Amino acid sequence: MKHIKNQITFCLLLISAITFAQKDIYKEEVHIKGEDTLQYRIMYPENFSEDKQYPVLLFLHGAGERGNDNKKQLAHGSKLFADKTNRGAFPAIVIFPQCSKESFWSNAEVDRSSLPRKLVFPEDKEATKPMQLVIDLMQEVTSKDYVNKDKVYVGGLSMGGMGTFEILSRQPDMFAAAFAICGDGNAELTKNYAAKVELWVFHGANDDVIDPKGSLKMVNAILENGGKPNFTLYSDANHNSWDPAFAEPELLTWLFSKSKK
Repeated sequence: MKHIKNQITFCLLLISAITFAQKDIYKEEVHIKGEDTLQYRIMYPENFSEDKQYPVLLFLHGAGERGNDNKKQLAHGSKLFADKTNRGAFPAIVIFPQCSKESFWSNAEVDRSSLPRKLVFPEDKEATKPMQLVIDLMQEVTSKDYVNKDKVYVGGLSMGGMGTFEILSRQPDMFAAAFAICGDGNAELTKNYAAKVELWVFHGANDDVIDPKGSLKMVNAILENGGKPNFTLYSDANHNSWDPAFAEPELLTWLFSKSKK
């Protein structure tokens, strides 16, 4: 029994060490605009040099990772991009901002009284404060000489999937490609970016939190507005469709192959 307890303790310590190492790769930063603050993590390529140019990937987390600890937003996705093989194959600047607990990436009106959530996306509402700060941060980052302006990407899951569709509608000329996992958005606004940005949309058919028909609606609207998105619906996945999405062997190859049209 003591031997088993020692093994469990060792495993827990190992997991903790890996987590800390992960957080170490993503440096803690703060973006300040006026009186507003956005906390974020940023990972630079190995052997980063300002004399070279790199793609930039913005990742928007889900509602469960909101807060002000500048840590929780790394829960999903950060491991994929920080994987040693992936960093070697796809050297890029990766940014994980954190949305404040009381806010949302998109200006969605959310009815939480039943499942799946009922969502309404106003067409003419101004961006939420966190979204405004993310846009400002991305404008600042992409102005750097070491950024390849033709290879700027965005992706996100759940609330971050909604944020992905929204930032595309507000900054359609910033991004070359995007992926949205178990998200939803304003179908009308796809006209702003459908023909400009390459998209891969993911959802779980069993999702009882965000209705998969939301992604179907967005894919249909993108098609109607001249886009040609990839769409993957996992027949056996619930809301955590980010797990099979992140396991897609072609996701990063597809993403980093894209340049602005």
